[in-house]
Amino acid sequence: MKQSVILSILFVSFLFSFKLPADSKADTTIKIKAVGDMVPGTNFPQPLKIQDPRSFLFGKVESYLKGADVLFGNFESTLTNYPNTSKDTSRKMIFAFRTPPSYAKVLKEVGFDILSIANNHSLDFHVQGFEDTQKNLSDAGIRYTGRKGMITYMNVKGISVAWIGFSHLKSHNNVNEIGAGVALVKEAKKKAQLVFISFHGGAEGGPALHVKNQMERFYGEYRGNLVEFSHSLIDAGADLVIGHGPHLVRAMELYKGRLIAYSLGNFMGYRALSSKGIVGYSLVLEVEVDVQGKFVKGKVIPLQLDSASIPEFDPEKKTIHLMKKLTKEDFPGKGPKIADDGTILP
Repeated sequence: MKQSVILSILFVSFLFSFKLPADSKADTTIKIKAVGDMVPGTNFPQPLKIQDPRSFLFGKVESYLKGADVLFGNFESTLTNYPNTSKDTSRKMIFAFRTPPSYAKVLKEVGFDILSIANNHSLDFHVQGFEDTQKNLSDAGIRYTGRKGMITYMNVKGISVAWIGFSHLKSHNNVNEIGAGVALVKEAKKKAQLVFISFHGGAEGGPALHVKNQMERFYGEYRGNLVEFSHSLIDAGADLVIGHGPHLVRAMELYKGRLIAYSLGNFMGYRALSSKGIVGYSLVLEVEVDVQGKFVKGKVIPLQLDSASIPEFDPEKKTIHLMKKLTKEDFPGKGPKIADDGTILP
């Protein structure tokens, strides 16, 4: 009798040992924090003299970057000492950004896990500068995405996650080549449970504030139909789409239970990006997705750029109010619910 009771107890314990991990896995969420365009200073054409770049650039916002499983941003500069730029900076509104390679360590110290290098400044110092940027990020322990044909895989809380970065340039995965993007997502889905997309696209400046389901152009460049692009990649299996490029915050949309943030605006642009008016509205976007990739909840942490284009907290929450307004206008009935405190719900 005693033996049968003991065996029964052992059998029940054995069953629970199988069920508990499955149940806990089903309840798992992944928390991503993401920021938009980031230029942490440029030493071209003038030297960059900052004694403590971590404190100077990130000191007022570093605490808001903590607490996520993955911290992502768009690195819109180069990490190189290569002397010659590919840009004709003598022309009006043409800029070349070159950040000291030592700043890669700073980016790691403040918490960045992965950065997109797919943007219109990644080749400011030719292919050599692009390759140097990749090496310097890798040496610092930061993953990157955006090179042509590249899928970046990482393990997050025991879940395989793939990142794919896009821009409008041919040297990167291209927002205008939707078929190729769909193929990359399908390839990534064979190995990864979740697929996250980053794109650098869209027109720039005030006229680009609203998202439209049409091709966007800027200075003669085709910069993507970002609605069609985002929907197509989600149809193919993508689970989150994070946009940047217009240098303005834009609306958010929910499509098939997946969140699309069409632009996170400027996060940092010391000696590089403007901070005037709505261009200075910034944020840290917090997003939680479940193991199936569905959007669970999120938060807009409102920031603003000071006169030197360095981020700081915005007590007036201007970014929240603007994103809430744009989401209602651009995607009526299709956007997430954004509360006045920045909480985002499906």
